[in-house]
Amino acid sequence: MLVLCNFFLSIINNESCLLVTRTFVGTNLSPLWEKFLVPSEDDPIQCQHMSSPLGNGAVVETSDKKIVVLRRSSNVGEFPGHFVFPGGHPEPEEVGIDSDQSDKDSEMINKKASQEMFDSIIREVVEEIGVPAMSLCNPLFIGISRRVLNVRPAAFFFIRCNLCSEEIQQLYCNAQDGYESTQLFTVPLVELESMASKMPGCHQGGFALYKLMVEALKNT
Repeated sequence: MLVLCNFFLSIINNESCLLVTRTFVGTNLSPLWEKFLVPSEDDPIQCQHMSSPLGNGAVVETSDKKIVVLRRSSNVGEFPGHFVFPGGHPEPEEVGIDSDQSDKDSEMINKKASQEMFDSIIREVVEEIGVPAMSLCNPLFIGISRRVLNVRPAAFFFIRCNLCSEEIQQLYCNAQDGYESTQLFTVPLVELESMASKMPGCHQGGFALYKLMVEALKNT
């Protein structure tokens, strides 16, 4: 949890949260992004000159034991047409942060940032697939995945939904952020294996984290 919180705080403790998108475009999304990396096996050192805003993603399991996957729209900026898990990113504004934090209570910010990590993934799932928040169990943090391409990190969670695949498909038609995707799939693990190769790297990592979780549960 401390690692997760520190990833988020590395974003919101920049000189200004309002600069994150601009610096992300100028570093991680630059065609020359690799030139910003520092030779090191230590991730914080290697990526110290990158913006790397923390994304999030959720492996959502339906009541009939399927996994929710979206196909991204061809009109989105990153990875159009790719398969993805529902997700997005935490919002500094939700923690009450919109500028330099040197004069703020760091302990309070830590607590709020920690809670925002879990609140934000619920919001993203609700907005992207249209299910009500009350249908979702508490998110289980399963790890952080980082793309090889442009080294952007994403926190991944496992969330059970008490709705079946058919019910979720019906609700998806009216999802608030439905424009970001063109299709929703609910698939068994074996089918997800074949779809994973068409996911962005961080979502492939999220799938790997999910499989590690499944294996760990089998051994308990």
